[in-house]
Amino acid sequence: MKTITNSILYSFIILIFFSCNKESDTLNGLVIEEPPVEIKLPHVFINTNGAKIVDEPKVNAEMTIIVADQIDYTGAIGIEIRGSSSQGFPKKQFGFETRDAANEDINVSLLGFPEEEDWILYAPYSDKSLMRNMLMYDLSREIGRYASRSKFVYVTINDAYNGVYILLEKLKRDKNRIDINKLKEDENSGEYLTGGYILKVDKAGGSNEMLYTDYNAITSLYPPKNATDGQKIHLVYDTPDEDDITTAQKTYISDYIASFENALASTDFADPDKGYNAYIDSQSFIEFFLLNELSNNVDGYRLSTWLTKDKNEKLKMGPIWDFNLAFGNADYCGGGETNVWAYKFNERCSRDFWQVPFWWSRLLEDPAFVLQLKERWLALRSNEFSNLAISQKINSYIETLTSSGAIEENYEKWPVLGEYVWPNNFVGNTYSEEKEYLVNWINNRLSWLDKEIYGL
Repeated sequence: MKTITNSILYSFIILIFFSCNKESDTLNGLVIEEPPVEIKLPHVFINTNGAKIVDEPKVNAEMTIIVADQIDYTGAIGIEIRGSSSQGFPKKQFGFETRDAANEDINVSLLGFPEEEDWILYAPYSDKSLMRNMLMYDLSREIGRYASRSKFVYVTINDAYNGVYILLEKLKRDKNRIDINKLKEDENSGEYLTGGYILKVDKAGGSNEMLYTDYNAITSLYPPKNATDGQKIHLVYDTPDEDDITTAQKTYISDYIASFENALASTDFADPDKGYNAYIDSQSFIEFFLLNELSNNVDGYRLSTWLTKDKNEKLKMGPIWDFNLAFGNADYCGGGETNVWAYKFNERCSRDFWQVPFWWSRLLEDPAFVLQLKERWLALRSNEFSNLAISQKINSYIETLTSSGAIEENYEKWPVLGEYVWPNNFVGNTYSEEKEYLVNWINNRLSWLDKEIYGL
């Protein structure tokens, strides 16, 4: 029988008592009805035994997840703070790995997700709707593109309630996540060398996020369009990473990216045999484009942009990642607007260090690519991207968060409603205002995209 630490059990009992006895409350004008007795959000309890959680290395801890008064999981973990700019927020997000009794990594299933060892507790903070990432990941999976599975949870650390989080799968090569071939260290020739690789257009790892070298990244042969400070595009090695990739593997994937870019930049770029189409899966690029444009992701295409190259296959875009600044939640570089193209970021912020590769504007010069993009947009607008489908999804999140009392409790812990949190484009005094802003923003964005995509 599974056991639970006294500290975690005590917190669990207190939470049940608190939830069962709470009456209808008002939070900054938002009336939240009395939640049902049953706790609907899973609750993650973490006990570090007094150790401070830091940004590397992971500290030893114990974790128990409670679902509907039952233990879903209990066991050892290693946990650390994760993220980049979000580390400046008081509500931290965490990465953790599940471990066995000997403190070795072990694959487990959490909340019904496929077994793995690496997980993320994402902490919505500047995104006061709490749902931007959840919405995008759900939409991506619904249109057939893998994105991290996600669920709302409560988190309590060392007996202190820490708010509403989202449990996420960490993006990595795995049959149930990024499902590509595992490239071994001794596979350095022939078809074995062709995959699988995972690359990222993203910040460099380590203490200096702007430090790119031949060791950790591929540098594009082509400058970003409209950049004014000599910026370059870099593709960071993720899998194999810079420490594990062999010289032969590095040469292969670097040459492949160069061949793709050369073909795209050439006069024959639209030729189905000689041009870019010989190197990329165009459908993956189209759907990645539509997901980022739907949300006007201010980081889209230039940060948190994942690419994969599987064995004997073409280069693919995705999976998508990190949309907390999307859907009008950024007050810089057009991030709050509904009537600008996200892929044209460089025109608005030509001096930003991280720019959008020339790929996207060039692809849109190909009538065949544009035709496929239009056809896919029309198909999605009649189904997964319809106003009704998206609003129903948002309402389902609201129902879950409201019926569990999660909205009120999160903003009692983190009273940021009515306050500017970088880089909010809109500051609502109530959660209802935040939700209405998101819904109206999406409706306006869809209307604008319908016209603009038609006119491409």
